[in-house]
Amino acid sequence: MQSSQVSVGIIRNAQHKILITQRAVDLHMAGFWEFPGGKIEPGETPQSALKRELLEEIGITIEQMSLFKVLEHRFSDRIVTLHFYLVEQWQGKPFGREGQPMRWVCQHELQASEFPLANLEIIHMLTDAASFLS
Repeated sequence: MQSSQVSVGIIRNAQHKILITQRAVDLHMAGFWEFPGGKIEPGETPQSALKRELLEEIGITIEQMSLFKVLEHRFSDRIVTLHFYLVEQWQGKPFGREGQPMRWVCQHELQASEFPLANLEIIHMLTDAASFLS
């Protein structure tokens, strides 16, 4: 079974809004919303991959990140290990460099049904923890 490693950024601003982007129609899980990030390339650490991915996808440079959770998700044809990082300090204004729609959502208003199943635990952690994640 194929396996891959992915770094994911939970980008949260001072108003406790989370930035989410929409998956392109030509990608696996098309149309779902997600936290930006991508595959960890050979020779990269999860942190360096996230820095690269966020610059490529949404045009920001991470100043500080902290590990939030590592999860493994099994699809029918692959296993994906997801490294979720909380990013609260960055340089630049996020925008969809690849033309992808994006929006800011209040942390407590994240809807699990809008995300791929692999994100379910993270969504629950963020919405349940909204009061103490400050």
